[in-house]
Amino acid sequence: MRNVTLGFAAVLVLGSMTNAQWLNYPAAHAPRLKNGSVNLAAPAPRDANGHPDLSGIWVTADGKYLQNLGVDGADIAMLPWAAKVYAERQANDSATRPSLHCIPHSITDFDALAVPKKLIQTPGELIVLFEAFHSYREIFTDGRSLPKDLDPAWFGYSVGRWQGDTLVVESTGINDMTWLDDGGHPHSDALRITEKLHRSDFGHMAVELTIDDPRTYSRPWRVTLPWKLLPDTELLDWACLNEKDAQHTVVK
Repeated sequence: MRNVTLGFAAVLVLGSMTNAQWLNYPAAHAPRLKNGSVNLAAPAPRDANGHPDLSGIWVTADGKYLQNLGVDGADIAMLPWAAKVYAERQANDSATRPSLHCIPHSITDFDALAVPKKLIQTPGELIVLFEAFHSYREIFTDGRSLPKDLDPAWFGYSVGRWQGDTLVVESTGINDMTWLDDGGHPHSDALRITEKLHRSDFGHMAVELTIDDPRTYSRPWRVTLPWKLLPDTELLDWACLNEKDAQHTVVK
């Protein structure tokens, strides 16, 4: 059973029963040590084009980033209105955060969420399936540009390109109803996010986030999230059961 605590108010997240679904299922092509465990230090797999294959089930290695993307000392320079909003959210323990009311996370807070996400790499796009809230995201790597006529959305629009062994993802068109993290860092609809995904070996990936929002922050700021692979498992079922009463919000 997977147990993860979300948010300041300790929202309980429960996986399904241990004997349900494919909680423990050996991956067919994973490199293994003599004792049968997955060799997380083995070289990263590569796709037909020679790029690192980012496919797999990943989890953020430290849940602290969901509460505050700047926890490691990121240089966050908020404009006055944003500093006021952030202070108010901190003062009330982020009681109005979207995720506490069954509204899914967006890009940055999903990147920081210590709940599994499954990446599926294809020749033209990277698909991200989030166990939490049964959400999904598409990152197009087929050479298209970001659209100019944007209809703001929860995940916005994302395109990726390879720089050596790093996938660089540019995203925009994210509506301003989302939060950057559960701690309450705000943003406007001018937000642009750059993610740099680098799989250093079979079991580890670094995700560097750059937040660029001139209406909210006086300069771009950056944070790097450590992801680790969850081998020999699959995503579990999940449903947010109560959008009215945060004290009884349980996802299974």
